[in-house]
Amino acid sequence: MHTELDHLAELAGKGRISRRDFLGRAAALGASAALATTLAGKAFAATPVKGGIIKAGLQGGESTNSLDPALNLSQVTFNFCKQWGEFLVRLTPEGGVENLIAEEIGASADAKTWTMKIRDGVEFHNGKTVTAEDVVATLERHADEKSKSGALGILKNIKTIKADGKEVVVTLGDADADFPYLMADYHLVIQPNGGKDNPNAGVSAGPYKVAVNQPGVKHGGERFANYWRGDKAGHADQIEIVVINDPTARLAALQGGQVHLINRVEPKVVDLVKRMPGVSVENVSGRGYYPFNMFCDTAPFDNNNLRMALKLAMDREEMLDKILRGYGSVGNDFPINEAYPLFSADIEQRKFDPEKAAAAYKKSGHSGSILLRTSDVAFPGAVDAAQLYQQSCAKAGIKIEIKREPGDGYWSEVWNKQPFSLSYWGGRPTQGQMYSTGYLSTADWNDTRFKRPEFDKMLYAARAELDQAKRKAIYRDMAMLMRDEGGLIVPFFNQFVDAANTKKISGYAKNPNGEMMDGYALCECWLNA
Repeated sequence: MHTELDHLAELAGKGRISRRDFLGRAAALGASAALATTLAGKAFAATPVKGGIIKAGLQGGESTNSLDPALNLSQVTFNFCKQWGEFLVRLTPEGGVENLIAEEIGASADAKTWTMKIRDGVEFHNGKTVTAEDVVATLERHADEKSKSGALGILKNIKTIKADGKEVVVTLGDADADFPYLMADYHLVIQPNGGKDNPNAGVSAGPYKVAVNQPGVKHGGERFANYWRGDKAGHADQIEIVVINDPTARLAALQGGQVHLINRVEPKVVDLVKRMPGVSVENVSGRGYYPFNMFCDTAPFDNNNLRMALKLAMDREEMLDKILRGYGSVGNDFPINEAYPLFSADIEQRKFDPEKAAAAYKKSGHSGSILLRTSDVAFPGAVDAAQLYQQSCAKAGIKIEIKREPGDGYWSEVWNKQPFSLSYWGGRPTQGQMYSTGYLSTADWNDTRFKRPEFDKMLYAARAELDQAKRKAIYRDMAMLMRDEGGLIVPFFNQFVDAANTKKISGYAKNPNGEMMDGYALCECWLNA
């Protein structure tokens, strides 16, 4: 019987028989109803089912959102662009790079010249075929400071880009062995003519065509019939993202069946969610962190004694325990953790020290309150985190005034605009990319205004250094400089905590690169038959 059941399971796994036929034939072979149901669940779990509509309730949407991938900066635009957009490459859960539009990527011996062969037969939603010229135009647009692209920092090293038949040749100013990882940046959606004609058109070569675009409310897509990877993604007929910034409402929508997936489950309710019938909590550690950002070039934060006082006044262990409930790890005031291969584990962990904080605060000469801005959308528990920090600062004689900002407009009007606020970063696949995106002096997303020529020089040297031991040593020096003189307070690195209705959908696979399967959950999950 087991041999026959195994054969049935194999047929089911290949989609050659229906669930109903599987159960009937298993029963005929003498399997109990309970055993047959269990076997069916396992057999059909890995078999994508086409059809229906998958819905997600996501935090991180604003009325100011745009379809221009250059401007992606919160969770809704991040997730939606992975549905309609296609990229040169994508990151794998194991930390590697998977080729997409770039069928092959090769480098010169000095890692300064990179050649990408563009895959044949990839079609844009408008019916045109993706060409090397489209890729060149995409990279050119995002490398242009006028685009305000979030990828601008990582493209600063590019000197020339040209199309040569089916190949794109990129010449760098300095060697960079991590170049393929940079091409996975979620801003670099390949668009017709690079999006130069209309960056907001929402046209690319992804599994779904944009059907609904109501910023701050709802986004939707319809399956693109000619998607080149149709057997691997785009299983539902339609996908829908409903913007639900309130965490309680988001959870209620999942529990009530209005949506199949949600992001950013608050750690304080994870145990409750785990008890919900048919709901699975999907948490995974990665490179993401929840920082307190100070502008190094704006008073009073232009005084390093004050910045150090505010760092020493952070009780990281308490913050991790009470805000993340252990779903994370303590930070050390630089944006790198053990998830990065070249992480230096020997850097001393900064600890809460109210006496040293008080001494540094006195040395700074500052008096009066310090305004800290926060919002529910900054990260799960961000308002509570600000209040907890206020209490630990008080023990050092530092008065923190908290301003709770509305969620709509936080990422466009507060983050990277106000001198002391809470934020989040999803991390990047390499240290070089993380530093280039957020802490290079010329980076558009330098949200601490940390602008140090010696830091930039070390970053360029690390990019060009092909000896891993030497590169690790440079990264350690960079970490120490940022830890001791930067404007970044990192209380903790977070886990990504999503939740899924597993009674209704299958295919969810944890990915440490980002929430919601690094943004691919909607297009790679499917509705159960």
